[in-house]
Amino acid sequence: MLEQFNALVDGLPPGMIYLIIAALVFAEAALFVGFVFPGETAIVVGGVLAQQGTLSLPLLLVIAVIAAVVGDSVGYEIGRRYGPRLLDVKAMRKHRAKVASAQGLIRRRGAFAVFIGRFTALLRALMPALAGSSRLPYPKFLVFNIIGGVTWVVTFTLGGYFAGAAFEHTAQLAGRGLAIGLAVAAVVALAVWGVRKHRREAREEEQAEAELGAGDEPEPARTRP
Repeated sequence: MLEQFNALVDGLPPGMIYLIIAALVFAEAALFVGFVFPGETAIVVGGVLAQQGTLSLPLLLVIAVIAAVVGDSVGYEIGRRYGPRLLDVKAMRKHRAKVASAQGLIRRRGAFAVFIGRFTALLRALMPALAGSSRLPYPKFLVFNIIGGVTWVVTFTLGGYFAGAAFEHTAQLAGRGLAIGLAVAAVVALAVWGVRKHRREAREEEQAEAELGAGDEPEPARTRP
């Protein structure tokens, strides 16, 4: 996915790259794009491009934070307006266990769940709408939305920035061929980790769905003595 996004923005002017990154980060929760394309991919690549001098790091951070906060606020408003009907959306029905987990997290942690959800791809797309549908007060939501958005953007953008710097440093020391080889190995390792994580989450989701299904079964009728 990193390679796909990098290919998408290759050769584009900086203004267009800023716009694409902002749109993906905004749409992740506002339009549930996070189900298919995690916004963190966009800001990681943005950090790499900032290290290469294509983008301005401070401007990228500001744009990404604004897009994240505004996008989540739109997701919150969608959840507040449409409430339970939102759960009938096909994308939501496919992730019943995750939805139930996010709702439980909101009940247990309140507004802090918004911050926690920011760092998990699927919860990042779900949490704002579920917070709105659960009638979490918007001022509380906004505080943790801003804190989570700033922390998330800075962490992953700087991660991409320093990863790009490490690549350039390795290229200077050992030659670009070796550096490319190491980069490919890192991408493969990341892909393997992502596949394993996806499989683990799928197993957990199936298990949670089975538990939910078992909880819905009626109790056997009791016979009178």
